[in-house]
Amino acid sequence: MELLVAYQDDPAGHNMAKFLCKDMTQDGNIFHGKNYDLVIIPTPAISADWLEEKYDYDGFVFLSKHAAESGVLALTCHCTGNFTEAKFGGNDRQIAIPHPHLQKAYLQTLKEKSVSLFQNFQITIEATHHGPTALTKPSIFIEIGTTEKQWNDVSLCNSIATLVHQVMIQPVKENPVAICFGGTHYPSKFTDELLDGKHALGTVIPKHALDNLDEELFSHILSQNSMAKTALLDWNGLGPNKSKVIDLLKTTNLEVIKL
Repeated sequence: MELLVAYQDDPAGHNMAKFLCKDMTQDGNIFHGKNYDLVIIPTPAISADWLEEKYDYDGFVFLSKHAAESGVLALTCHCTGNFTEAKFGGNDRQIAIPHPHLQKAYLQTLKEKSVSLFQNFQITIEATHHGPTALTKPSIFIEIGTTEKQWNDVSLCNSIATLVHQVMIQPVKENPVAICFGGTHYPSKFTDELLDGKHALGTVIPKHALDNLDEELFSHILSQNSMAKTALLDWNGLGPNKSKVIDLLKTTNLEVIKL
């Protein structure tokens, strides 16, 4: 069973959690449901590396706000990890275990509903970033952006929470999993693959993080993505590290696909 997690002072996450827990049974600080449980935590979600000290679940789904300097309205979903210094939760150079099949199911469901419900929003994944990074089970962030207006829009938060519920109560289809290399923080080629292609996505290492990629970090990423059989390359989005990425991939059995 999965545990949904929201930080009490995150307005978007808390709004989603309040909507979902109405039909759940409370036991202490845990809300129990038929298909998933939910907890509202007193500390930021990006620093929730401690969760497994208290809660034993098969995976963790974080409900959260999304912020961006651009102000572009976005509904996002991403896995977590730090390729360098941990400035926003988690540990230095540590990558969380991704939640690829759930991510694909959620984003595809979101896209289906976007025509009628979320016309003004960009539907996108983000590259892997921030914490927590130390959990030993798969985790994913589902986020509502991008300003306080959206975070406090109860109707919007309830609509997203409804989609999360719909995904969580259905068996999640398994797809071939790929690790992604290159592209921007909002990697359009990988989002398109997730929505319309056959692959689910594991860790997404953007172009700006490839400077930090060495054999040690690469090996760690592989171990956290043990379900992956493929590497997807944003061929024109690898920057000066293209040859390094190719050389590292040659040491693996991953199928390499250029996008």
